[in-house]
Amino acid sequence: MFDTHCHLNFQAFDGQVEKVVAEAQKAGITHINIPATDVATSKKAIEVAEKFEHVYASVGIHPHHIFKFQETNSKKQTNFKFLIKDELKEIESLLGHPKVVAVGEVGVDRHYYQRTKYEEYEIDEKFISLQKEVLKKQIQLALQYKKSLIFHNREAKKDFLEVVDSLWSAQLEGRAVFHCCEPDEELLSYALAHKIFIGVDGDVTYSKEKREFVKKIPLESLVFETDSPFLLPEPYRSYPRDKKPINMPSFLSDITEFIAKLRGISKEELARKTTANAIKLFDI
Repeated sequence: MFDTHCHLNFQAFDGQVEKVVAEAQKAGITHINIPATDVATSKKAIEVAEKFEHVYASVGIHPHHIFKFQETNSKKQTNFKFLIKDELKEIESLLGHPKVVAVGEVGVDRHYYQRTKYEEYEIDEKFISLQKEVLKKQIQLALQYKKSLIFHNREAKKDFLEVVDSLWSAQLEGRAVFHCCEPDEELLSYALAHKIFIGVDGDVTYSKEKREFVKKIPLESLVFETDSPFLLPEPYRSYPRDKKPINMPSFLSDITEFIAKLRGISKEELARKTTANAIKLFDI
């Protein structure tokens, strides 16, 4: 099994990465990709990936963290265009590393997060415009360096598809994924028409809407991800608070088993197919 989206570069896993990877391997997880959300986590993803065979890194700036540029500009009256340019140069400098397989996760996000480090976080059209500008630049980097793309879209389908469509290239067919794809028919249709993989996470174990959506995804378009330490699947999600674990890449085995039953095929067959899909996605 291949966990295509696992944040081993996040603080939740500090000091226990070796243990977490070992547990994943025991659970049958053969490959892991670590996506990033900013420059620091991009570097950390590479640092972790370097320690393990079949663990890979992706680098990029998540749309939520693009707010940093607006916040810095507001407080220091700095030209945030230069700040963005500098950070994108840092991302570009990492793309030549042999463990880096993709640019990501990148996209557009209109969700109001209950927890954020940004004091004056606000979704307005200026911020969305900036997200779209940075997404364009990161798609162009993926094209230039022949890397795959991990797309993040949350409650921003129109803006997101507008940017992706404006820069779409045949080079990206079979080399892009809609991470934790919203259960939306238009997104699915676009993905199938452009040979974009659909990433499915642990929320399928408790969301009826996600379960119905997953049934519609052709097997050849399906890849699995945990998004750990987030999106804890059942049965762990229903554990008492004092016994509830953080999400782990080893839990991909539970997600695969759940979807296999949902689709009426063996876990082994589903694991083989989705692993092959992920290897194709990242051109490994």
